[in-house]
Amino acid sequence: MIHLTRLSGQTFVLNAEMIQEIEATPDTIVTLNTGQKIMVKEPVDAVRDAVINYKRTILGGFNPPEGD
Repeated sequence: MIHLTRLSGQTFVLNAEMIQEIEATPDTIVTLNTGQKIMVKEPVDAVRDAVINYKRTILGGFNPPEGD
């Protein structure tokens, strides 16, 4: 789960597994795999970093094997 802020200033927690796409238009739009779109205050890079940190936490520091 990641913490985000709607344009109205309301904070909410989003299941990062539901994110299909993040884009800047210039506002940041998070598209969920349900098709729902949510506009947030955080820039694309901040949302991406939050998702990466969430995944690292879930995987518990798991490092996948390097490719051959």
